[in-house]
Parts: sequence; C-alpha cells; structure tokens
Amino acid sequence: MPIWNPDMECMPREEIEKLQLQRLKKNLQYVYERSEVYREKFASVGFTPGDLKCLNDLSKLPMTVKDDFREGYPFGMFTVPQEQVVRLHASSGTTGKLTVVGCTHNDLNNWTELVARMVSMTGVDSSDVAQIAFGYGLFTGAHGLQYGLEKVGATVIPISGGNSEKQLMLMKDFGSTVLVSTPTYALHLAEIAMEAGIDPRTDLNIRIGLFGGEAFSEEYRQEIQKYWGMLATDNYGLSEVGGPGFSGECHLLCGQHVAEDQFIVEIVDPETLQPLPAGEPGEVIITTLCREAVPVIRYRTKDISSLNYSVCDCGRTTARLSKITGRSDDMMVIRGVNVFPSQIESVLVNIDGLAPHYQIVRYNKGYLEDLEIRVEIAEDAFTDTYRDLEAIEQKFKQQLYKVLSLNPKVKLVEPYSIERTAGKAKRVIDMRDKQ
Repeated sequence: MPIWNPDMECMPREEIEKLQLQRLKKNLQYVYERSEVYREKFASVGFTPGDLKCLNDLSKLPMTVKDDFREGYPFGMFTVPQEQVVRLHASSGTTGKLTVVGCTHNDLNNWTELVARMVSMTGVDSSDVAQIAFGYGLFTGAHGLQYGLEKVGATVIPISGGNSEKQLMLMKDFGSTVLVSTPTYALHLAEIAMEAGIDPRTDLNIRIGLFGGEAFSEEYRQEIQKYWGMLATDNYGLSEVGGPGFSGECHLLCGQHVAEDQFIVEIVDPETLQPLPAGEPGEVIITTLCREAVPVIRYRTKDISSLNYSVCDCGRTTARLSKITGRSDDMMVIRGVNVFPSQIESVLVNIDGLAPHYQIVRYNKGYLEDLEIRVEIAEDAFTDTYRDLEAIEQKFKQQLYKVLSLNPKVKLVEPYSIERTAGKAKRVIDMRDKQ
C-alpha cells in the first residue's frame, strides 16, 4: 500500500531522533522568546534553551497542563500576534472556560499534511467518498479530517453529526466508502440501518472507518467490523496539540503511528511523572515541534497508553501508541464531547431549587453511551407544585446544554436520597457493563 510521505514516515530511528533534537532546540528558543508562560516555567527549574543537549534533557522541564490554557484564557498560550492567526478552535474545560488554540497558515498546512498521512495509512485514496459525521464547530476533529481527506483527493461529504436517517440516505445515494465518526455513533448508525431494513454490509459501500473522539476496545472494533464489514481504524489527537493527525493506525491495525517529525512523545508514571520504558503503560506526554501559533512543551494528556518502537510490517518506522486504555483523571468522553463532573456541578449550584448533591450515571443507549444526572431537590423546593419542579428541571437542562452541548437525561430526586460519605463522594456510577 503506498505511503504518503516515505521520507518522514520511513526515516531510520537515528535520523528521526536527530531531526527531533534539531527541531526541539529551535522550538524551545522560540517559546522562550515569545511566551511568558514558558519563560516562567523554565525559570522555575533554572533552565534556558541552551541547556538542552540531548532529547533526554526534555524530561528536566515542567509539564504543561490544561489549567495553563484556562488561566490564560483566551489567548495567553499564543506565541504569534492576532493578525497571524487565521483559525481559532477550542475544546471544553471544567470551569466553563474553553481551551483555546489557534493556527497560522503554516499550522494549517502542516495539519493538512499530517491528516493526509494518517488517512492514507488506512488505504483511503482519491477514489473514496468520505462522509464526515463528526460535529462541525470549534471542535478540531471534523475540520482536520476534511483537510486531510481532500488533500489525498477523496470526495468529502461534510454532513456533520446527527440526523441518522439522512446520514444513511446520503451514504446510499452518494456511494460513501469512508465513515468519519465516533465509534459509538458507527454502531448506532448500524442499528438504525437494520431497523430500516438496510444491511450495512451488503446495501452500503463503507469500506473504511476513521474513528476518533473517544477510546474504544478491540471488542468494540470487532462489533463495528461485524456489522459494517469495514476496516475500523482508530486515531488520536487533542486540540491542545493540533487535533487529529498526531497518530493513527495503518491498515494492519497494530498500533497508532505517531508523526514523530512533528511531535515528541513521552510515557510517564502518572503519579511520580518519571519516564517509563518502551512497552510499559503510563500517561502520554506530548511536545509539539513545528506549531507556530500555540506550541506546547510536555503537555499532560491524562490518557494512558504505551509506546512500541519496532518497525511496523507496513514499512513505517515511527513509534506506535497502543490503544488508549483510560484516563488518569475523571473526564468522560460522551459522543466525542469532553464532560467533567465539575462542569455539571457548576451548573446545578446556580439553579434555585436544586441541592448540591448529585450523581452521574453512565449507561449504554443502544450502541451509544449516554448520561443520566440525578440531582436532589432542595428541601424548601420539595413542597412546590409539579409545574414548579418541572420548571426547575427545564432550566437545569437548558443550562447543561449551554455548557456541555449535550442533552443528558435529568432525574430530580428527593432530598437526602443520594448517599453521603465522609470520604470522597462517588459522583459517577458506571452501568455500561451491567446492562
């Protein structure tokens, strides 16, 4: 199968590390000159860019975390003036403030190149018709995939998320061969199709799935492939480091190839933050090497994975990430949207008639994951009329949607009906494996 950029994707390990060191030195000098955030971080450990002599010296630097973006909202992490920024993207945060990133023209060009590599790994080419069922908006996913798919010559259908019946109609009428979505939505679409008498394996033409936005198991992959008869591939990226294109699986499905000419990946113990050897799972830490608008140094993703440096049978020499197995924090990913318990709490504490006691129940609704939020009614509101309680519930739902861009199920419960504990409150109840 052709490789999009063999000069970069098949570079010998020694050459990869030589290029990374060259670009890292340049990048550290760049952020030191342009970012107050990084000057302060470097000063906190007595580091200047000239102190970096080898790649291992990177571990001497402090981590970058999501709070750095929140505290600098909106543009505190930017290293170019506004007139050089041609695109803004953002992802959700725990406090209601967005994590804002931007792109220069060069950033967009690099992003397009990286996603072109990623989709080519799976076998996508100019003969394909790609249906993008990610939501468009501030989220990086849909835009990034569109750029890369168009770069390789594929025909793109930017239908966005939802409206499953229309998705299936266009899939059939336009002859879609590639589906871009979350893995859960792919199974949900299969379920809707079969209810409508459509067999995805025989009545549709989807041959490749480009899935992201949420982690999924090998068992889940097998379910998708069983229903669709497609090659179901996984890719990974975060808005803070540039969105999709960071890593993705080739057609052999044996780990996600990292674009090592543009990123350095470390795996560390999430408790001690000490480096871990190849093959051992830990937290993924990412340093960008070529971003102009928002470069990041040692970004804590909170995602758990491991690295494999052996050469892949596809011919690519870049390191491969294993499937993401979980997170080191309490963030949930629901239909591609980041959801934190603290976001829900920040909404309910501002709604009159609700007590600050709640639980989040995660459950499967068909093949899609969903939430039910159980919230206690305040004692002084418990005696109100049904109409008053309905108004409280409706206001809570409206405010949740503003913060989450989701419509989770809400259940108002009696005062003191949610268990109290002297220790850490159990805010999340996971019923996904118990249904």
